[in-house]
Amino acid sequence: MSFSLDEIIALPPYSLAQAEKRKLYQQALSELTRFHEERCEAYHRILSVLGYDSSKDQEMEEQPMIPVRLFKEYELRSVERKEIVKTMTSSGTSGQAVSKIFLDRQNVRDQTRVLTEIIGSFVGKKRLPLLILDTVQVKTDRTMFSARGAGVVGFTMFGRDILYALDENMELNYDVVADFLKKHQGERILMFGYTYMIWQYVLQVLKKSGQGFSVEDGILFHIGGWKKLKDQQVDTFTYNNIVREVLGNVRVYNYYGMAEQLGSVFVECEYGHMHCSNYSDIIIRRSKDFQAAKQGEKGFIELLSLLPTSYPGHILLTEDIGEILGEDDCPCGRRGKYFKIH
Repeated sequence: MSFSLDEIIALPPYSLAQAEKRKLYQQALSELTRFHEERCEAYHRILSVLGYDSSKDQEMEEQPMIPVRLFKEYELRSVERKEIVKTMTSSGTSGQAVSKIFLDRQNVRDQTRVLTEIIGSFVGKKRLPLLILDTVQVKTDRTMFSARGAGVVGFTMFGRDILYALDENMELNYDVVADFLKKHQGERILMFGYTYMIWQYVLQVLKKSGQGFSVEDGILFHIGGWKKLKDQQVDTFTYNNIVREVLGNVRVYNYYGMAEQLGSVFVECEYGHMHCSNYSDIIIRRSKDFQAAKQGEKGFIELLSLLPTSYPGHILLTEDIGEILGEDDCPCGRRGKYFKIH
């Protein structure tokens, strides 16, 4: 392919203005579409049914999207089975079909490099004492990763002296965590976990028991599970306030992503806006006709990523609803589109 992911990764992760990204993505996504069409028979059939002509580069909005749900129904891959080194599965409740995402060594490497650049831009390059707000059991199956297990394992590369806060029964090891925080007093503490699980097994437990911690300088990254919290009428403001109430002086960064495009995560900045990095972008699609929506208009979120080469996951239509708030002008200084998830 003529576009160079290495050259893009060499840039600061939020440095490309949207006009530059548009030109890059027209070429790069078109090349990825042709690449997968040649190598994935099922994807080739999809494009044939759509009547899509991949011979010419197309604008981002005209590129062929496929529903993310397809990965729950079919095995879509663009490499030989012998080249697959990891099979990702999406998180799902018991009895639900889960997505299977097939990764070769190059895709695993690219995902790791991109995730390092994105998260590193928020926490710095130095490894920090890491508190995983989950159980160590989540990473025991190293051959068939769930999205949750992979997220935990992936995040450990940013930490040192790693501690898992929950035991095998999902109960908070209060004394062990307290000792960990005492050991690292005066240092910045990095924390990671899944949004709903942190709420249920850490925040609510501490609040109900009247206990808490006094983290002096903390950063918490969390992802997933907002649908359950919306049912409990818990919004970002409430969540962040309770984090600080029971954990201490902690900066909270929610982020958005999915197993079908692992690595291409969208982090919420200090102003509460989700940001597209250089490596990914979004389009909002109207539900009535699936045309691209205007800024401030709600619709289905379409995710674009430059990373997937072992499977045709570069342009995915999700079932999530969101809206684009602006581009290149967020007060945080990050360039590109920023958006809100509903």
